[in-house]
Amino acid sequence: MDLLIRNATLPDGARGIDIAIANGRIAAVGPALPAQAAQEIDAGGDLVTPPFVDAHFHMDATLSHGLPRVNRSGTLLEGIALWGELKPMLTQEALVERALHYCDWAIAHGLLAIRTHVDVCDDRLLAVEALLQVKKQVAPWLNLQLVAFPQDGLLRNPNAFANLKRAIGMGVDVVGGIPHFERTMTEGAESVRLLCEFAAEQGLRVDMHCDETDDPLSRHIETLAYHTQRLGLHGRVAGSHLTSMHSMDNYYVSKLLPLMHEAGVAAIANPLINITLQGRHDSYPKRRGMTRVPELLAAGIDVAFGHDCVMDPWYSLGSGDMLEVAHMGLHVAQMTGQDAMHACFTAVTETPARILGLESYGLKPGCHADMVILDAGNPIEAIRLRAARRYVIRRGRIVSRSPAAQATLDVPGRPGTVDFRHRPAG
Repeated sequence: MDLLIRNATLPDGARGIDIAIANGRIAAVGPALPAQAAQEIDAGGDLVTPPFVDAHFHMDATLSHGLPRVNRSGTLLEGIALWGELKPMLTQEALVERALHYCDWAIAHGLLAIRTHVDVCDDRLLAVEALLQVKKQVAPWLNLQLVAFPQDGLLRNPNAFANLKRAIGMGVDVVGGIPHFERTMTEGAESVRLLCEFAAEQGLRVDMHCDETDDPLSRHIETLAYHTQRLGLHGRVAGSHLTSMHSMDNYYVSKLLPLMHEAGVAAIANPLINITLQGRHDSYPKRRGMTRVPELLAAGIDVAFGHDCVMDPWYSLGSGDMLEVAHMGLHVAQMTGQDAMHACFTAVTETPARILGLESYGLKPGCHADMVILDAGNPIEAIRLRAARRYVIRRGRIVSRSPAAQATLDVPGRPGTVDFRHRPAG
């Protein structure tokens, strides 16, 4: 054996578990394994989880905050306008440098798979070329899945569809779209049809920005579910954002959710950004904006959380920490029941891995030896503390490590070290 992890706690609550690793894969999982290895880690009862997965991100824009100017209003529309100003100034070298810097953050946070949308409305396709280079460069440490994203609208931009097809031909993995940004609802629906048919012809997955609006009458997720069903794309399609669902009437949603479930369409919410950008035209009462996560889950629909933005024209915060995303999602969706909080952890691990189609993901024998040892005893504690990543392991090799989060007190009569994981007895 190459690596042996002793005394781990698993996300399902199993304790005292050993994980044996050989040749980059998990060889055995169980209590007190009779094995020896070249390297051994005592998890000490800490949580060992498969790596974090971000189902929705924009790496071509990340870390560009302040270029060419700061989004003073903090609104979605000013962010889109800013991105339009920045695009002519982009260089491939700068795109690669920023993306690689963000990938360093991701790896250190145990985020080892990211689906990133890449704008294809720049005829030069500089961002596509840059992220394809980054994808190849980071492959030993991180899975990067690219979505061809017509930011300015598939039909609204005259070259968008041709550029999208070029991007797919260059090696981009997934077909994207943004139907609510077309000129009319009709053109938005037509863009969904065209993109789904193209994806079906090419045997590709689909991930569309869908109904990212406060308009309760936006209906593009319904159209996406229809074409998914019509074309047999079950299990290969995701609708991202779906914020209009927060404003839809309950009767319509009672019809919509079964349609999504029947078609096998997944939902990707982006808690940090949805709660920030939506409801901006409201005074009070003010809508949260994030899609109906508990109701989607109750309908049997896969729901993942994405980070969406980090220090870019739309969002000046963020660090690549998916536990921060889960923490915000838990609060915005009021998912504070025990099972619901566990579901928020799953929304940044197992569910997005399934949506991305990641192979050999998990903690079973035969899976890739990709995992994170967290300074926490269970998933809920991990979210509460945004727990330190004691070890990040990729293909059986330690790629990052951090100390446990503790503080030293200088308070007379009190313990010298504060452990945030344990409450005082009594």
